[in-house]
Amino acid sequence: MSSDEFVSAYSDASFWDKVKKYASTAGERVLEPALKMYYAALDSDTPVWAKTTIFASLGYFISPIDAIPDITPVVGYADDLGVLVAAVAATAAHIKDEHVQKAKETLRGWFS
Repeated sequence: MSSDEFVSAYSDASFWDKVKKYASTAGERVLEPALKMYYAALDSDTPVWAKTTIFASLGYFISPIDAIPDITPVVGYADDLGVLVAAVAATAAHIKDEHVQKAKETLRGWFS
């Protein structure tokens, strides 16, 4: 799939379905960058190019087509994490402290 296909594959409903279904399997290490970017993408201050990058990476995260299938024990989310970390690096200037805090609050609610 191309990045455009991942962007078009993204939806809020699919993102939250996957996050809730696989939260304990994926773990905080994978979910934290996903949530930071999700909240940044909702921010009207985030430029379109950054939102496109974010939605492409989140589309990859929720896509059933992966380089490493998510059902593979231990390493199944390694490719997802790599894509998410690269997208965070590319959009870091637009991830505000409030996005980070909201992601941490969400994770605390799930993992505490």
